[in-house]
Amino acid sequence: GVAGCCAKTTTAPLDRVKILLQAHNHHYKHLGVFSTLCAVPRKEGYLGLYKGNGAMMIRIFPYGAIQFMAFDQYKKVIKKQLGISGHVHRLMAGSMAGITAVICTYPLDMVRVRLAFQVKGEHKYMGIIHAFKMIYTKEGGFSGFYRGLMPTIVGMAPYAGFSFFTFGTLKSIGLSQAPNLLGRPSLDNPDVLVLKTHVNLLCGGIAGAIAQTISYPLDVTRRRMQLGAVLPDSEKCLTMVQTLKYVYQQHGIRRGLYRGLSLNYIRCIPSQAVAFTTYELMKQFLHLN
Repeated sequence: GVAGCCAKTTTAPLDRVKILLQAHNHHYKHLGVFSTLCAVPRKEGYLGLYKGNGAMMIRIFPYGAIQFMAFDQYKKVIKKQLGISGHVHRLMAGSMAGITAVICTYPLDMVRVRLAFQVKGEHKYMGIIHAFKMIYTKEGGFSGFYRGLMPTIVGMAPYAGFSFFTFGTLKSIGLSQAPNLLGRPSLDNPDVLVLKTHVNLLCGGIAGAIAQTISYPLDVTRRRMQLGAVLPDSEKCLTMVQTLKYVYQQHGIRRGLYRGLSLNYIRCIPSQAVAFTTYELMKQFLHLN
């Protein structure tokens, strides 16, 4: 949970800008990544960069906790019950952990996206609880909170899978090939080797970059579906396939399906680096090695 919160707070301004760009907010749609980063504080003050971050923290603590815990548990089950080990069980366990965490915390993500998409002076939602009430009453009860769940799950499986897989693989290769150069004894158990902090950050960053590239078009699809009625073209984005087709036809690959990817690298590489590094440090701090 702490790992998730540290990672997301580090990159919250970039998250806000990404949502504004992905869904072509009419105030900022003519701008690029860096010009939007400058324009938001001018229009909404510096706290505007952190809009939706309260809802993000409420979501990300259980999300991070469930994901990391589920990864460790699924890894054991896959190894024990299915007899699959090596790099493949990391990929499978990571995908399953990502899906589990997403399903458990999806309504909070929905609310966070709605709050982050709002611009000062045009508020439809007054806060987290108000957003929950409005979505529930106006958008079909509980099903309203799960719009865009399918592309999220389809996108999360490769994202979380390749993220855990790449980090775990780099860690095990690094510690076996160059233990003295890349590793050090764990603070809570000198018998266990862990990566040095800067190496941990590097491995986490590489993991985030690879995972993000593979799953990004589904992330764009998810955001459009989550924003739903807020967007003028919402009736064309009702299902995952419809949304993918619509974005591709209207905006193409680079300006549609991969719009905001450069920002996502800037956002996701440090985010994953901080997440994995904090997780490894917290394991030592809580004597889990």
